[in-house]
Amino acid sequence: MHRSLVIRTCVNRRGGCAAGVRAVLLVGALTAAAPGQSIYDPSWADAAPERVLAHRRDPALDDRANGALLADAIRSLAPGDRLEIGPGTWSIERRFNISLRGTPARPIWIVAADGAAPRITRSDAAQNVINVGDPAEGRSEYLCLRGLEIVGGSMGLRLHACSQVWIDGCHVHHTGDAAITANTADTESLHITRNHVHHTSGTGEGMYLGANDGAHVMRHSVIALNHVHHTLGAEQGDGIEVKQGSYGNWIARNLIHHTRYPCLLVYGTGGEAPNLIEHNVLYSSLDNVLQVQGEAIVRHNLIMDGAVGFQSFDHQGRSRNLVFIHNTVINRGRAADFRSWDERPGMVCANNAFYSETMESMRFAGSRGVALAGNVVHGPVLGASTGFVRGTGLSDFEDVAWDASARDARPAPDGALVGAAAAEFYSRGDREVSASPPTAGSNSNGPAGVPRTSDPARTPILPDTIRERSAH
Repeated sequence: MHRSLVIRTCVNRRGGCAAGVRAVLLVGALTAAAPGQSIYDPSWADAAPERVLAHRRDPALDDRANGALLADAIRSLAPGDRLEIGPGTWSIERRFNISLRGTPARPIWIVAADGAAPRITRSDAAQNVINVGDPAEGRSEYLCLRGLEIVGGSMGLRLHACSQVWIDGCHVHHTGDAAITANTADTESLHITRNHVHHTSGTGEGMYLGANDGAHVMRHSVIALNHVHHTLGAEQGDGIEVKQGSYGNWIARNLIHHTRYPCLLVYGTGGEAPNLIEHNVLYSSLDNVLQVQGEAIVRHNLIMDGAVGFQSFDHQGRSRNLVFIHNTVINRGRAADFRSWDERPGMVCANNAFYSETMESMRFAGSRGVALAGNVVHGPVLGASTGFVRGTGLSDFEDVAWDASARDARPAPDGALVGAAAAEFYSRGDREVSASPPTAGSNSNGPAGVPRTSDPARTPILPDTIRERSAH
């Protein structure tokens, strides 16, 4: 079974759709979860193994010898196998690649044994700790790595030619370069979920997905429920970076903070299906907190404490078809900078909360053609004259601070956000429609600005039908 994420855009200078240009964009054919699964897991997540293999350390051998035995055990796995790795340190000194191909009914599992946190490492940064799907050895498909601690090396985990590969609940840290990458080959249907990533070096991205200028792309993948932080010691140190041309991806409920470059940086799709970016908590970047070039739906995110809160401009492609709705941006400096939005197709900025302590709440270098409605602002607005009302200040939220030391950004019951949203762009997020009047800002539930580590109990709300109305 497949689920399509759909957004329809209608552009008409008179506000309707009949005479306008209609475009239908699909955010990938994401595989739907079976009943009882997380909505972010692959459809094969509940497939039972045919054979369970326990792998334990030999106490008579050192870390390197045990690592060599583990590498051999992994490379010998067959479809339907589940390898359960016991506690201890496993140092794999040779170049280690996993090229294994399971099937939807018989995936291959490489997991921590119950109660164990096996530590996989190497003694230097001459090579990555784990490579997956090196084309020289063959693709990897229907493969899950779960519960592993991956430490050191150049990159911790490098995904090459992969589809239906699930990286779940791993702890990747103190790497010599980026932690998790997928930039040497096209990848499809990756699921990167519930991982803890921190303290990188070199260029130092927590995740680097896709390649520069669309040389390789990631498509129809899920990046969700990850905790990425403290990439400050890197040369660049983005939290999660999704490169130009990557498309149809779902980036949801990640917690990303204390980064040198943007917490989350997403380019455009090159005319392919848009990316969906929702319910992320992003704060404390030395750069832009969230940066999106275009061709995306960006909604229900909390964005705090950076050089600029939200930034959007031409990068490796042109800004276009970007729907930015129901986000909360709170920043000491400029809250939002829309540098390349003037007279671009498919641009929507609606029902957001833009709060700046010292600079502009919104800055447009021209806003002709932008659908602006239902925004609440604190701070000057440049380049736009409609589509917003003034807020009071931080008292409009339950408990927030300009420096993100407090992050409970739920709207205060008597604050300016309640009832301010424009109905035609309203997205209820985690809240039921009847729970409150149409409220601007993020409608993600959860106190203290922390995304839920468990998933919504109900089916996710997929993108709403958006009717774009010209600002003219």
